[in-house]
Amino acid sequence: DQNELILLIVNTLQQDLKNDNHLIVCAALNAVCKLVNAETIPALLQNVVDQLSHSKELVRKKAVIALHCFNQRSPAVCAHLQSRFRQMLCDKDPSVMSATLCALYEMIQVDPTQFRSLVPSFVNILKQVVEHRLPKTYDYHRVPAPFVQIKLLKILALLGASNKSSSEHMYSTLTEVLRRGDLNNTIGNAILFECAKTITSIYPNPRLLETSAEIIARFLRSTSHNLKYIGIDALGAIVRINAKYAVEHQMAVIDCLEDPDDTLKRKTMMLLYRM
Repeated sequence: DQNELILLIVNTLQQDLKNDNHLIVCAALNAVCKLVNAETIPALLQNVVDQLSHSKELVRKKAVIALHCFNQRSPAVCAHLQSRFRQMLCDKDPSVMSATLCALYEMIQVDPTQFRSLVPSFVNILKQVVEHRLPKTYDYHRVPAPFVQIKLLKILALLGASNKSSSEHMYSTLTEVLRRGDLNNTIGNAILFECAKTITSIYPNPRLLETSAEIIARFLRSTSHNLKYIGIDALGAIVRINAKYAVEHQMAVIDCLEDPDDTLKRKTMMLLYRM
């Protein structure tokens, strides 16, 4: 009985994915993410791949999300789709590109070396986002597409690790992210923190490390416990590369010892010891 039900579900989804009504196709793609398991992926894979060229951006986005789910459940079956994900990264619609970033991020975590050729593309997308070239609908508290920025920074951190040539492509754009960073709201601080983490993950650049240390020191001088906490974490990452970039901010670190938070005091003591 269960086998018959599975066959019925797969058959229904196949028919719906071929429907002329894009809303029915979207509903089918939503259902695919919830109902399809590793055994039934091959039966629906091509139907979903076909939707990557659909005229509606919502359908293309949901198709990317569905393929992302497929890849999570059965990477071997979806291994040949890497080129399609690369293609969708260049989609004219930002929502499709954003969905593709999530899928690529997980693939890059498994094996960054296969995706180093995409570094110029990722850097170019980040540059466009930072320069406010995406529609204003993607803004959050007047910050341009912050969640796209954070995902891109995470990706660049993986691709630039211990790789000088890849990292050199990133330096100017990361400098721009720091320059345009907004310290007056939470999401702006999140981007600056992620950018600092990226800078400490890729091949070291003295100027970027120095600029990061200056921004992180402003976190340490904040009245917010959370900002002080992430500031200590980020400065610790810089110290692991070279303690000289943190020395001039030593007094800001020492001031954190006056904070009533015991966890923050302990992390501060550990950082001072490393410095």
